[in-house]
Amino acid sequence: MVHKPAWFRDGQVFISYAPTVGINKDGEDLFVVDPDTGLRTNTIDDQIAADVTALTTEFETTDTSRWVDTDKLGDQLMAVPNYFDDRPIRDFEKMMKSSELEGFKQQTIGDLIENGLIEAMHGHGSPSADFRTGHVPYIKVSDIRAGQVNINPTNRVPDVVAERFWKGSESGLREYDLVTPIRTSKNIGEFALIMPGQERVVLTKEVLVLRASENAPFDNFYILWAMTLKAVRRQWDRIVFMQTNREDVGRRYREILIPVPPNREAADMHSQAFRDYYLGTQRLRDNFLTYLASEDKHYIFMASSVASVEDFIEESGSDD
Repeated sequence: MVHKPAWFRDGQVFISYAPTVGINKDGEDLFVVDPDTGLRTNTIDDQIAADVTALTTEFETTDTSRWVDTDKLGDQLMAVPNYFDDRPIRDFEKMMKSSELEGFKQQTIGDLIENGLIEAMHGHGSPSADFRTGHVPYIKVSDIRAGQVNINPTNRVPDVVAERFWKGSESGLREYDLVTPIRTSKNIGEFALIMPGQERVVLTKEVLVLRASENAPFDNFYILWAMTLKAVRRQWDRIVFMQTNREDVGRRYREILIPVPPNREAADMHSQAFRDYYLGTQRLRDNFLTYLASEDKHYIFMASSVASVEDFIEESGSDD
């Protein structure tokens, strides 16, 4: 007969998703750092040990542990404890009860895609370094930062290569599309917008593109507003799994919950600051490009409706 400890529960598994196990990335002791002094203490930072102690001595769970029904465990999920961290979901549900979101509903990205309110696509592919000798910008996950897609002028491919990855003459991207890394990046779940003029780029395949459909009661600026809410952003932490030595979310991004507005007016009101910022930024970009073209004495690369400042200068008929 198998011995069952006092804390054992039939049909359930105890899971700890504690962030520390007492050792650092170099395999050495991980010590608690005093927040007031910024110095290490003599205490080992091992939250998993604390979770196990709470379970075996007090028969209790902690903020970083819980019981999960065995029928909710899959072969792959069981090996990833952070997937069962329900704190992000609790935070989201608490936010949804706030007066600010009265009348809003909650839906997953997957549901919104299935219902035709959000359109989704993945990046085009990853041309090798020897193809990066043209004029079409190639965007890697590291180029998506701080709400912007940053063009690296050293990573550009010829038109014929771009069209091969696009599978046609157009990229399929539109202005103000949302993009985020979904693999091989620490900034998975951080979204940026494709600015006008950046549509003709090749996106690495490890990127997700989202846009509001014509039937949606919101636009892309609202989606960005929703994706940057702390209670939404934190949900990504539980769906990022390590694939060999690289972060990956697979199709689990479809599980992310976001608030859905009751109508377009409510959506526009909540996202107005985002709309003003990006539309205002674009107006400044246009003015800046006009200045650069008229002066013709600066070297700078910026994707724009005229491809780049370099092309803009050439098209302006400069003799310099």
